[in-house]
Amino acid sequence: MKKQKRDLQERAFARGYRAGVERRSKDLAPIAAGPQRDSWLAGWRDGRADHWDGYIGVSGIHKMAAVV
Repeated sequence: MKKQKRDLQERAFARGYRAGVERRSKDLAPIAAGPQRDSWLAGWRDGRADHWDGYIGVSGIHKMAAVV
């Protein structure tokens, strides 16, 4: 089994980060409850903070590589 399939919380964080950078609403979280939702929201908050700090487009590539 692939590593990305095993670590669901890390995967949820990465997806939340991408949603935050893309300015999506946190109400659109695909997970209803549990630790994966907490990871998704943590990633979303980090993504929103990076978006506000200007890490979008080419300047944010190094950040996305570390998350994904």
